[in-house]
Amino acid sequence: MSRELLLLRHGKSDWDTDIDDFNRPLKDRGKRGAQRVGAWLLKQGLLPDLVIASPAERALVTAEKCCKAMGMSASEIEQDQRIYHAGPAQLLEVLANCPADGQRVMLVGHNPGFEQLLLHLADPPPDIPEDGKLMPTATVAHLSMPDDWHRLAPGAARLLQLVRGSNLPKKFPFPSPDGDEQRDRPAYYYTQSSVIPYRLGENGLEILVVRSSQDKHWVVPKGIADPGLSLQESARKEAWEEAGVEGHVWDDAIGSYSYPKWGATCVVTVFPMQVSRELPAEAWEERHRGREWVSAKKARDMVRQAELSPMILALEKQLQRG
Repeated sequence: MSRELLLLRHGKSDWDTDIDDFNRPLKDRGKRGAQRVGAWLLKQGLLPDLVIASPAERALVTAEKCCKAMGMSASEIEQDQRIYHAGPAQLLEVLANCPADGQRVMLVGHNPGFEQLLLHLADPPPDIPEDGKLMPTATVAHLSMPDDWHRLAPGAARLLQLVRGSNLPKKFPFPSPDGDEQRDRPAYYYTQSSVIPYRLGENGLEILVVRSSQDKHWVVPKGIADPGLSLQESARKEAWEEAGVEGHVWDDAIGSYSYPKWGATCVVTVFPMQVSRELPAEAWEERHRGREWVSAKKARDMVRQAELSPMILALEKQLQRG
């Protein structure tokens, strides 16, 4: 059975930051390019069985953005140090280690290695575009491969498609790959989850509030529901990342609300979470936010999102009823 290879070069990186090459981040346009490639792969039915990425920041984030746009969990990505600064020989070694049941494999990495591998494998070799760039950033090459990852001789593959992210639609279909509506971000961005972290102490019910990412107001943890995670699991993840706490997230939501963003409406499902562990400030990754335990009454006054106030009150009443 023939196999398929997807070679995805990382998105546009940010050269304006004083950071070493390995940790150089993506520009926003690089993130969007990776997402457009992911949306295109999803629409074409080209979901990979295996995704292997260079651990360099720009490549790994490209893989994450692309996978999420395909509806895949970022946890499915494997990292392989050999892809960073790899030439064709090292990339062929990575492919040789792929499992036999990997019918469609995607590598996410860098030039010049990816262009060199493409020229090594493809027969006939691809034409060089007028701009001289075979694989600019956020470009994916789709190849038909031999049935054995160990036997990849020169000219053993056929190039099926070579697609630049910059040539793909700027907007994303909603709510599905065939959706008629076009939005500014991938469809999953508009489904979000949140937690109201609480504890019961001598002073009764207390709510943990955190500062917003731009330090403008008080909020509770909230974020985009990652593909592959339930709303409840995503809420738990947000509590850990944004507030540095973990605990029991209720099975049932306490409510939901919507707000405008990215040219459309985001819907947020809110879960109570009884906190059982709180990271010390020095171990909390987003400690720049600041956090504070306050009474339920004070929390209702502090949180910016007005719809949260009645949810906190409803939580208080449910806990009182036992």
